[in-house]
Amino acid sequence: MVRVVCAPDSFKESMTALTAAEAMAEGIRRVVPEADCDLVPIADGGEGTVQALIDALNGTLIQIRCHDALARECVAGYGYVAHKKLAVIEIAAASGLAQVAPAERDVLQATSIGTGELIRDALDRGARRFVIGLGGSATNDAGAGMIMALGARLLDAGGRNLPPGGAALARLATVDLDGLDTRLADCEFEIACDVDNPLLGPYGASAVFGPQKGADPAMVQQLDAALANWADVVEATTRRRVRDITGAGAAGGLGAAFAALVDVSMRRGVDIVMDAVRLGEHVKGADWVFTGEGSIDAQTLHGKALWGVAKTARDAGVPIVMFGGRITPEARLLLDRGVSALVPIVQSPVALDQALANGRANLADAAEMTLRLIRAGEAAAPSHP
Repeated sequence: MVRVVCAPDSFKESMTALTAAEAMAEGIRRVVPEADCDLVPIADGGEGTVQALIDALNGTLIQIRCHDALARECVAGYGYVAHKKLAVIEIAAASGLAQVAPAERDVLQATSIGTGELIRDALDRGARRFVIGLGGSATNDAGAGMIMALGARLLDAGGRNLPPGGAALARLATVDLDGLDTRLADCEFEIACDVDNPLLGPYGASAVFGPQKGADPAMVQQLDAALANWADVVEATTRRRVRDITGAGAAGGLGAAFAALVDVSMRRGVDIVMDAVRLGEHVKGADWVFTGEGSIDAQTLHGKALWGVAKTARDAGVPIVMFGGRITPEARLLLDRGVSALVPIVQSPVALDQALANGRANLADAAEMTLRLIRAGEAAAPSHP
């Protein structure tokens, strides 16, 4: 009997990671009906991480009313795995750039309050372990909104609460942590962070990520100065130097905010997810690993989910096939790094909307044909006494 680990990432706008794994298994069982298909949906800490982990760990998607980056009421969700007391939160869910139309973006006043509201709700449900995906934020407030949603107060020199947004941090004089939720001290935070930017300077949050959130050069300077003041006050209050740690500038400074408030472990998102789903254990003893995502290119080698899966398979001595909706010529580098084959799931020219709509069927067909070729090669191989 053949055993195949099906560990794809999501195919954006087409399939969740679980749907993709199910499609692979469908194709495999057309060839070997009794095949043992181990479904292990995966993600890299960004979009799709919540869904991948709740699918893999039998969790639940919790949706609550909270506030978006412009402090408007919205509905956002996070994953909760009750038996592990684990909450999985993507910053982009409540504080994301995608939730704010380009014409409405206001990076000077954008707030991370919604992320704090998600964390607070998870604490109320019993969560004591958190996986936080930093990515896709619309904010540059160094987590000020989140910190206030969790009970702290950020005050100006007159003792007044600061208004929302990163620009207001230029007036920060005091951080009052007396009201900070005491449950945070008993929690474990793993921060999925795939960038190493510091908080400040030419490689910091404002300079690197501010422009994509609507900051012009003058705003970048304004925000960087405001975050520098935030760092001075917060570091003096918490006695933790966080401005220069790896990933401090991620998500508009939320990396620094988490490190200032709680004990955190900052790791690549794919490593956190692979550990959570225990991918290494699933791969041991498998005949093949099938993985895939919408686009496979040169960037796949740099912290993407598929490369994490490939390295895990390679270390276990298990051959791996990658399936992609789009495979660039540069992706051939993967074939020199232990990947057995790169398989496009679309076999003929087709409009993008049609390719996305037929993603599951195309992936199942590609998995079927790949396994047929594998078995044909095995049958043709000379036997040895």
